[in-house]
Amino acid sequence: MDVSFRQIKAFVAVARLNSFTRAAALLHVAQPTLTVQIRKLEEALSVRLFERTSRSVTLTQTGRDLLPVLARLVQDLDGVIGDVRNQGTGYQGLVRIAALPTAAAGLLPRAIKSFRMVHPGADFRIRDVIARRILSLVEAEEVDLGITGGPANTGNVDVLLAFEDSMHVVFPHTHPLAEAQAVTPDLLLLYPLIMMDPDTSVRAVVEAGFHAAGLIPTAAGEATYMMTAAGMVQAGLGITFLPSSAKEIEAFPNLRSRPIEAVGFVRQISLVKKSGRPLPSLPALFARHLREMIGA
Repeated sequence: MDVSFRQIKAFVAVARLNSFTRAAALLHVAQPTLTVQIRKLEEALSVRLFERTSRSVTLTQTGRDLLPVLARLVQDLDGVIGDVRNQGTGYQGLVRIAALPTAAAGLLPRAIKSFRMVHPGADFRIRDVIARRILSLVEAEEVDLGITGGPANTGNVDVLLAFEDSMHVVFPHTHPLAEAQAVTPDLLLLYPLIMMDPDTSVRAVVEAGFHAAGLIPTAAGEATYMMTAAGMVQAGLGITFLPSSAKEIEAFPNLRSRPIEAVGFVRQISLVKKSGRPLPSLPALFARHLREMIGA
């Protein structure tokens, strides 16, 4: 099967723009050339990718199935080519990161902004996912770097940096916890608990903290995303536990948070990469920038 990157790029452009004319202009090729590229791709795959009429261009079902896969291939390969062309300069290229939602909303925007002051040509692709997904994305080399929670206890990744983030209990401003002298695990069990999804690092840390105190928490509700958990607390459904760095608390003016006075309610945050594989130049520079920024 003879398929070229130009043919794939042409397919993605036509699919996104629903027009051979606009796609040809975007790719700086003549429309007949683009039409030939699409025809050769269809012949190589032995499928029809577009339904064409005199007035419209639409994807076939096969074309719709292929679009997300080939679009990501184009994005990733363009990033790799850009990085190779600029290797050594560090001023252009792509950095792909999978990160915890708290890091994606808090740490990374600040780090990217300061990094671009020195490397203005840097592009970033951020995938904010729960902790269990981050390691698999790094191991599969779908991203260059991962910022994950909990111990990165796998031989398939290298830890470039580790630091801690404490857990806070989050509650409405009129809640009795606002007046408590000390927030302890046994006090927290007096109220309905909104827990994060079992696949999240926050859930693992919170349960470990209660277990260290000899207690077993029971969830009155669960949420995958921190904004959902904060919204449930805002509605009076219970209290929840979020990292001190969580921006979601700020989205609800009537919510308050306090640290928990017990050992164990602390999450390790790790910056990781694929083991045995050197980072491309720009991701390596950004990893160094993160280390310096957090160390400061």
